Amino acid sequence: MDRTSAAGRMRRRMPFRLGLLAGLLAVTACSASAGAAQGAGQAAAGQARAAAANPDLDPGTSLGGLAAPGFRLVNQFGQPMSLSQFRGKVVILAFTDSECTTICPLTTLSMVEARDLLGAAGDQVQLLGIDANPRARSVADVMAYSRAHSMVSQWDFLTGSRAQLRAVWQAYHVYVQIQAGQIDHTPALFVIDQRGREQKLYLTQMAYASVGQQAQVLAEEAASLLPGHPRLASQRSLAYIGGLAPTSRAVLPAVHGGSVTLGPGRPHLLVFFATWLAETTDLRARLTALSRYARAARRGKLPRLVAVDEAVTEPSPDAARAYLQRLGKPLGYPVALDTSGRLADGYGVADQPWYVLTSASGKIVWKHDGWLPVAALEAAARRA
Repeated sequence: MDRTSAAGRMRRRMPFRLGLLAGLLAVTACSASAGAAQGAGQAAAGQARAAAANPDLDPGTSLGGLAAPGFRLVNQFGQPMSLSQFRGKVVILAFTDSECTTICPLTTLSMVEARDLLGAAGDQVQLLGIDANPRARSVADVMAYSRAHSMVSQWDFLTGSRAQLRAVWQAYHVYVQIQAGQIDHTPALFVIDQRGREQKLYLTQMAYASVGQQAQVLAEEAASLLPGHPRLASQRSLAYIGGLAPTSRAVLPAVHGGSVTLGPGRPHLLVFFATWLAETTDLRARLTALSRYARAARRGKLPRLVAVDEAVTEPSPDAARAYLQRLGKPLGYPVALDTSGRLADGYGVADQPWYVLTSASGKIVWKHDGWLPVAALEAAARRA
C-alpha cells in the first residue's frame, strides 16, 4: 500500500470537552462610552456562546498555567530544538502525524491562519509540530509533510527517536497508537505562554468548514497573552456552519472556469482530493487513470465522475489550477473547487482521497477511503 492508504488515515477521536471560559473570545479595549463597552462585551459573550454550541469547534480547555514539559528534538532541517529556546514567545504546539491526510492538515492550516490573523504581532508567535507517527519519524518524513503543506519556513516540525517521542507524548498526555496498520492519535494543540506555561488545550475536529473559525479562536487566545492584546486582522461568526449534503443543490467553481453543479437529479461519483497528496502518492497517475472511468461511464451510462479539490486545505488558492496545468493534457472529467469545505462536510469526507457515490435522489449509496483501480470504481458505480 502507498503511504496515504496505509498510515495516513487517522480515526476521529472526540474526547469530552473539559470546560469553557466565559470570556474566551473577549478582547479588552478602551472605549469612548460605557454603552460601547457594554456592546463589545455582549458581542464577545455572544461569540463565546456560539463557539460553545458549535459541535465542529473546540473553544479550548484551560490548563491552569502549569509549566509545559520540556523536550529536545530536531526539526525538519535536522537542527536541535528545545522548548526553552522559545521563551519570550507564545508557542502554538501541535501533535501531527507526518503522514496524515485526515485531520492533521486541518490543524496545520488553523495554526498558520491564526498567526496571520495577528498581523505584525504574529512575529511573537512560534509554531511547533511534534511528530505523532512512531513509524515515519525521520527528518525526511517531517520535511516531506512540511513541504507538502508549504510549511517549511512557517514552523519547526520536530522529531526524534521512538523513545524520545514517546516521552514527549506521555508528558503531554497525547495518545499515540498503531491499530490495524493505521496511526491513531489525539489531535491535540497546545497554547503555551511566554514563560513556558500551558494555557489552553484544543482538539481539532474533522470539519473542513470550521478551520477558519478554529484559527480565530487560537488567534484570540494568543492575542490575550501578547503585549497590548493586538486586534485581529478580521473576525467571523463562530456559529455552526452546516455542510452541503447530496440532497442539496450545490454549484461549485470549476478549476478552469465555469461551474459544476452537484446534488439530486442524477447520480454522481465524486472523488475528493488535494494536490498536496502528490508528496505521498503518484497523484498524476491516479488522476489520469480516472479519465478511463469517465470514458467508461459515458459508454456504459454509469454515474458522472466529478473530482473535487479540497481547496480549503490547499497551500495557495491557485494550487489546483497550477497542478492540473502541469499534467500536460486535460483530464476527461471536470474538477471542481470546494473553497469553503462545506461540500466535504456535507458528504462526510474524512480523508484525502475519498470517494462518494450518490443516487439520483441525493442519497449516499457508497463511499471509500483511499485510491481504487478503475475496474473497482466501475463495479461500485453500478450500485447507483
